[in-house]
Amino acid sequence: MKTGLFFGSFNPIHTGHLIIANYMANHTNLAEVWLIVSPHNPLKDKRALTNMYDRLEMAKLATESAENIRVSDVEFSLPQPSYTIDTLAHLHEKYPEREFVLIMGADNLASLKKWKNYEVLLKNYQIFVYPRPGADVQEWETNPAIIFTNTPLMEISSTFIRKAIKNSKNVQFFIPDKVIDFIDGKGMYK
Repeated sequence: MKTGLFFGSFNPIHTGHLIIANYMANHTNLAEVWLIVSPHNPLKDKRALTNMYDRLEMAKLATESAENIRVSDVEFSLPQPSYTIDTLAHLHEKYPEREFVLIMGADNLASLKKWKNYEVLLKNYQIFVYPRPGADVQEWETNPAIIFTNTPLMEISSTFIRKAIKNSKNVQFFIPDKVIDFIDGKGMYK
């Protein structure tokens, strides 16, 4: 079974994430997409992250009725910070029957050479890339492991959402209503 792995902090999950996951799960040759909630991406400042269990719960709330999309906390039990190559090794042991494909934005692809064992990723995995504004990925255009998709361009970010909430702006339609209720109930991002 071909399974797309969409790693992220999801701090918070938003409509952009959901549209990308839906596109990958239902408009490519992937059977399903797993949203992998990362406790700590080594390329990001951990102090800016909300509690990983709250981020996991928001992802679950956002996807509870989604077709072919599930949420995973697999990295919660692995050493931190989380390195994609280590998570993939763990998933291969646990699910040997699955063929895993990475899903990433063009902005992440542009910085792929900073990733731990990126050459191994390129050798052993396909990478489905969705467009991101201003990302320079020209050096990757002929790499056989990289599949550029026609996913709708999403210019929304979790940073934008957090700033909007902090400034008491309305975020309806940017994030699912159940996620808004969860954030409001916990007084998050104020």
